[in-house]
Amino acid sequence: MNYIVFDLEWNQSPGGKKNSNSRLPFEIIEIGAVKLNEQFETVDSFQRLIKPQVYNWIHDSIHEVIHVNYKDLMKGIPFPQAAREFLEWCGDERCFFTWGNQDLMELQRNLKYYEMLYLLPGPVRYYNVQKIFSICFEDRGIRRSLEHAIDFLNIEKKEDFHRALADAYYTGAVLKKIDWDYIFPNYSIDVYQNPKSRKEEIHISYPAYDIYVSREFDDKERIMKDREVSSTRCPVCHIPAKRKIRWFMNNSKIYESLSVCQKHGFVRGKIKIRRTEEEKFYAVKTLRVVTMEDAEELREKRESLRLKKQMKRRLT
Repeated sequence: MNYIVFDLEWNQSPGGKKNSNSRLPFEIIEIGAVKLNEQFETVDSFQRLIKPQVYNWIHDSIHEVIHVNYKDLMKGIPFPQAAREFLEWCGDERCFFTWGNQDLMELQRNLKYYEMLYLLPGPVRYYNVQKIFSICFEDRGIRRSLEHAIDFLNIEKKEDFHRALADAYYTGAVLKKIDWDYIFPNYSIDVYQNPKSRKEEIHISYPAYDIYVSREFDDKERIMKDREVSSTRCPVCHIPAKRKIRWFMNNSKIYESLSVCQKHGFVRGKIKIRRTEEEKFYAVKTLRVVTMEDAEELREKRESLRLKKQMKRRLT
């Protein structure tokens, strides 16, 4: 098995959002990666600069961060060639590691733009080292920068950050400091290539919570009427939990609910509805056991929203 730690740098429209290509808002301009063996020892590295095809100049904010000269990029190779070389270098028996959850999505979006998505079938299983760092050393919820993790773990800084190969190296260095018991149970699934049918729907049980990813729906209204989407099972024993607060939408456009498992206590549910590039919709549901204080906080939130809606109706 090849453990592939990779990082991408990308550009965006120098003219702002109004001039952005909706099919490719972020164009990859550099791929960097290190290959680790099963002892997490570095055995090889990969780096390619990519000649831009969509955006003809580097966005100012991008240039400030990554310090890549556009003239150097023009000497690079086309993305299709770089992507093929990268995936061939990774090998068939590979496992991806990234810092954060965006690199893998942007790789797939760029592949799709060039009609090459078949080279990386999804949904793609990978390991988000940023998330695992938080689980191991912090509070699970907070997400830190790569440089923060390097400083926290007293890892020597040999290269500047925000270049693809350097950031891949640093991500691998963080990975080596994390106990294996924290890594492998906490894999992630990238759903840029989301489930299309009920048979493809995703159910994942983590040590602290469960995640479910639904199939596609034509409209949002049908999603919350689906029995599997709206169900609430205890993430510990997976027995249906009795609903105490029905699904409601909070201020963040996220649906929440509260249920009770007789054996394991309160179960808090969250559903995020996501839109695909083809104007379809799917749900990502999280269920976790919470404390009585968390349950009371959710009750207060629900009551506050109810009173606000009531007041709004009276004013209109």
